[in-house]
Amino acid sequence: MKLQKYSVNQHLIETVLSWIKAGEIAIPEMQRPFVWDAAKVRDLLDSLYQGYPIGYLIAWKNPNVRLKDGSSSEGKKILIDGQQRVTALNAALLGEYVINSDYNRVKIRIAFHPIEQKFEVSNTFIEKDTRWIPDISQLFSKNESIFKIVSKYCENNPDTDFETVYERIEYLRSIIQKQIGFIELSSDLDIETVTEIFIRINSKGVVLSQADFAMSKIASNETYSGSMLRKCIDYFCHMAVAPEFYNHIVEYDKEFADTVYFQKMSWLKNENDDLYDPNYTDLLRVAFTSEFHRGRLADLVSLLSGRNFETRTYEENIAEESFKRLEKGILNFINENNFKKFVMIIKSAGFIASHMIRSQNALNFAYIVYLTLRSNGFNQALIESYVRKWFVLSILTGRYSGSPETMFDLDIRNIASRNFGEYLQGVESAELSDAFWDVALVQGLETATASSPLFNVFLAAQVRNNDKGFLSRDITVKDLISHLGDIHHIFPRDYLKKNGLKKSQYNQVANYVYMQSEINIKIGNKAPEVYFQELLRQCDGFGLKYGGISDRATLEENLRMNCIPSSVFNMNVNNYHEFLEQRRLLMAKKIREYYYSL
Repeated sequence: MKLQKYSVNQHLIETVLSWIKAGEIAIPEMQRPFVWDAAKVRDLLDSLYQGYPIGYLIAWKNPNVRLKDGSSSEGKKILIDGQQRVTALNAALLGEYVINSDYNRVKIRIAFHPIEQKFEVSNTFIEKDTRWIPDISQLFSKNESIFKIVSKYCENNPDTDFETVYERIEYLRSIIQKQIGFIELSSDLDIETVTEIFIRINSKGVVLSQADFAMSKIASNETYSGSMLRKCIDYFCHMAVAPEFYNHIVEYDKEFADTVYFQKMSWLKNENDDLYDPNYTDLLRVAFTSEFHRGRLADLVSLLSGRNFETRTYEENIAEESFKRLEKGILNFINENNFKKFVMIIKSAGFIASHMIRSQNALNFAYIVYLTLRSNGFNQALIESYVRKWFVLSILTGRYSGSPETMFDLDIRNIASRNFGEYLQGVESAELSDAFWDVALVQGLETATASSPLFNVFLAAQVRNNDKGFLSRDITVKDLISHLGDIHHIFPRDYLKKNGLKKSQYNQVANYVYMQSEINIKIGNKAPEVYFQELLRQCDGFGLKYGGISDRATLEENLRMNCIPSSVFNMNVNNYHEFLEQRRLLMAKKIREYYYSL
């Protein structure tokens, strides 16, 4: 028989709000942007007024922690579901500020029409209409006399009945005496169980990630400045996307602006590179894995709670040490020198645009490799080569696409305990055999998806080799990608379409090249055997028609760097599938040579 790991109770809304005000329940999300719009807050108030249920709140109790003096500290409850509802109630009923999507502190003002018993988001029109009470938070203020409010309302609306207005306002005030379901989860539940309970109860199908739990643990810890650490993570990720957010922090969050965290991330104010824009999950995962040499964020949640994995008890010194190590990992992540050098390494591998990187986890683990090797004192040139290879290997093999946490954990434990060069060689032997290069990679290139990771690796190889665009004399693939050039077809799409081929056939990546638009327009819908013969005439001095290549040696070199088989000169639709097979082999060979050059 399994013991019940949670309790279910009903509490007054007023009681829950008082617990939050007193700090007995932590709401980590209150520091982060409030995702509800004002209309949703209005609807919540209307539901309460109409007597409809508004769902359960779910809190997860932090474990009791053994202090250094041998005594025990009672664990605080963390609200893991219901943050938006509670924040909405705090904002609408108590007039508390919320943080909006721009990280500005704003008030949400909900208006009430006592006669029609309607709620609306307050606006200029409503404020001028005497039939509305423009901000219901004044009705819940202990400094306001309801008798005076009703008297003034009736004075401004002579056709109203005092008792009716008074009765409806009092009924509105009574909603904080209504009950809300409160589920408290036991402190000894693991994250998987907590997540399962959350999913089963939450009818909206929202899934909490382990990073969400970790962020909650961080923010709710007052002893080790968890609130500031949480802000550091959130603010860095926001400023990486919106550098102008720097000024907002300086103006509106002076307390954080005075911290070392802000000093360490201030370089972002002048940074516009978007190759690596991490979210809080990315930052947490990299900081934790590189510093703790563990890959499962569930372990971070346990360590921040003070868990001793051997004795299965919770101890303050472990929580303290874990917060110190996490802070170190975060500061290493946001360090300008580390971040910029890592991005430079990824770009040196040919990945110069964010759209070329389809696996954020591959990017994250490459940064983990960089930080780990750097902390171990590896030579910088060796670090660069190892990071490039690991990143490209991860993409080629889809290493972190299945169960990323399992692979993160396996890899970091091996990297931490073995010579990295030897481990890399072992993975290469297992994953990048001749069968991979000659068969699996060739088959993987048989796809119509332009965003294919394998095709992006091919383009990265072209960028790194400084290859020219298809039929271009001077313009490189790097130039075309950097300036948002287009991918075009070697066998023109319209030509293949008119000859009865389907979209999945003519859009094969082996038919794709980066080409100047003006060259593509000139080619139109001609078969290769037509426009390539014209190219030969161009190289024989009969005038430029397709780009600026004017000699056969340059043309042959251009075809080689774009992996175009020489047989293309005499090909038409009947040879199309033969062409694709030949080009896939050439692309795979180029990718192999590229990888081992890294």
